[in-house]
Amino acid sequence: MVSASLTNTAADPTAARDATATATPPRRRPVLPAWLEIAKPRLIPLLLATTLGGMALAEEGWPASGATIALTLLGGTLASGAAGILNCLWEQDLDGRMQRTSSRALPSGRLAQNAAFGLAISLTAASVLVLSLGVNPLAAGLSLLGLCSYVLLYTALLKPRTSQNIVIGGVAGAIPPLVGAAAVSGHLGLGAWWLFALVMVWTPAHFWALALLLRDDYRSVGIPMLPVVKGVRVTVKAINTYAWLTVTVSMLGMVVLPSGGLLYGLLVLPFNWRLLQQCRSLARSPEDPAAQKGLFRWSIFYLFGICLLLLLARSPQALDLQLGSLLTLLA
Repeated sequence: MVSASLTNTAADPTAARDATATATPPRRRPVLPAWLEIAKPRLIPLLLATTLGGMALAEEGWPASGATIALTLLGGTLASGAAGILNCLWEQDLDGRMQRTSSRALPSGRLAQNAAFGLAISLTAASVLVLSLGVNPLAAGLSLLGLCSYVLLYTALLKPRTSQNIVIGGVAGAIPPLVGAAAVSGHLGLGAWWLFALVMVWTPAHFWALALLLRDDYRSVGIPMLPVVKGVRVTVKAINTYAWLTVTVSMLGMVVLPSGGLLYGLLVLPFNWRLLQQCRSLARSPEDPAAQKGLFRWSIFYLFGICLLLLLARSPQALDLQLGSLLTLLA
């Protein structure tokens, strides 16, 4: 039987690739403690990056005081962890029926519901205390609003009911820039609302690229994600539309930045070009998992990059870089 299997594999290149894939075990992620796993720590760094981006957009200037930065990021981390736990509690039954999530801590029984709920409440209270006492009440209120938006608006209300769930529910992921701006200035300026809008229009293309990869899992449990309801090609067209919206809104940063807008505008161009290139690759091969995964991964890097550019553009060194200096460098 082994000899026959090897012969068939040699004669069929597809079988050879499948045999190689089967023989090579997939890369395993590190096993996290159950309490940390349900806090979804992999999602937190991007939320903190957009919080820093919001800080950089405050008219008071960047950098903010070290204590303000540290306490804001700590409060944001606690709130994000609480939101992740509450999301896992709400979707425990759903996670247990999906292949991708069936081994999570709650559906697998590695963590009790009461313990998870107690941890979520503790993290929420700690976040509110840290931000309200160490930063300001506006930052604390906005952080709590982001938590509630994710758990109640997106997870409970929109996700199981509409294929546009992430378009509206994306507000939860767009609130951290407002928290950052409020932490520095105590109010919300035009720049903070611009970054809020940018994250809102960035979210659908980012999430739908992932939904394409997971559409069979979503279909199996009746979650009406766009690829499940409308199909792959409609989803790819929608991704392209939102990618162009993202590029357009990103360029408005040149105008809304209190300073450093020109430097930001020049540096953001290759990020936008790469985002549109990934969308073109997906449009040419909409069923290709590599193209779907490529766009998803780049979209994450893209938002990290935008926030880094904001920090660079608002740095004291960049403020001294005037139009003439930039033109000289380009020449």
